[in-house]
Amino acid sequence: MIQDIYPSKLNNQFTDLTAEGADITFVFNEKGELMARSDTDGGLILPDNMLTRPERSIYLFSIDAVRYFLAMTGCDDATLASAGYEPYPVRKLRDRFSGKELYASFTAYHLWKWYHDNRFCGVCGAPLETDHAERALRCNKCGNIVYPRINPAVIVGVTDNDRIIITQYKSGYAHNALIAGFCEIGETLEETVAREVMEEAGVRVKNIRYYKSQPWGMAQDILMGFYCDVDGSTAIRMDEGELRSAVWTEREDIVLQPGDLSLTNEMMRMFKENRI
Repeated sequence: MIQDIYPSKLNNQFTDLTAEGADITFVFNEKGELMARSDTDGGLILPDNMLTRPERSIYLFSIDAVRYFLAMTGCDDATLASAGYEPYPVRKLRDRFSGKELYASFTAYHLWKWYHDNRFCGVCGAPLETDHAERALRCNKCGNIVYPRINPAVIVGVTDNDRIIITQYKSGYAHNALIAGFCEIGETLEETVAREVMEEAGVRVKNIRYYKSQPWGMAQDILMGFYCDVDGSTAIRMDEGELRSAVWTEREDIVLQPGDLSLTNEMMRMFKENRI
C-alpha cells in the first residue's frame, strides 16, 4: 500500500524549522496541483528549497533524513517550469508514480488542503495564524484553535463463502472497488460498516472483523478495512445514486486495480488469493 515504505519511516512530529537548500519543498497551485517532474526511470522528482526559494514555508514532516516543507507564498513558477517541473493533479500522480515520494506527496496534499481551506477563523472571521508549538492554526482574536482534518471512512469486504461483493463507483475512480463510506456522528465503526453495506447493496451483515487501516491523504481520509459475512438474503439492491455496479464475484474472477497503492486493492487481493 502507499504507506508501505519500509525500511524508510515517516516522522510527522511537528517542529518549527526553517527550510535549507537541500530540503524538499512542495509547491501546490490554487487548484491543488503539485509541481513535479519525472526522472529518466519514471520516478517522481520534487524541487528543493534552493530552487523554489519561497517567501514563506512551513515544515511538514521528514522521511529518514530528508525534510519536507510546504511553500505557503512566493515561489517563482517560471523558474520551476524552466527546470522541467509541471503541475500534476493528485489523481494523475497516483496513476503514474509510486514509492515514498508519492506517499510524501499524498501526505503533503492532505496538509496543503487543510491550510488552504482554513485561512479564516470559523468563529469570528479573523485571519488564522500558524501555531509555532504544534500542528494547529490559531486565531489571535478569539483564541479558536483549528487542528488538521481527518475523515474516518470504512472499506468493507462483504463475503458469502467464496464470493465477495465487488463494486464500481458511478463517477470518479473507474476500477473495481469494495463497499465504502464515511463514519457518521454517533456511530461506532461496526455500525458504519452495517449501515453502508445496507445503503449501497441492500444486504445485512454479521461477523464484522477489522483488517487494517490506511492513511489516504488524497481525500484527507483515514481508511479502516473490515471483512464481514452476509446475514440472510444475498439479493443485492444497489444504490444507483452511488454505484454503477455491485455484484457477487467468485475469488478467481476478481479483477484487481492496476496498482498496489490502496487498502481496497489489498483487501480484494487477499480474498482472491484465499488468504482471508
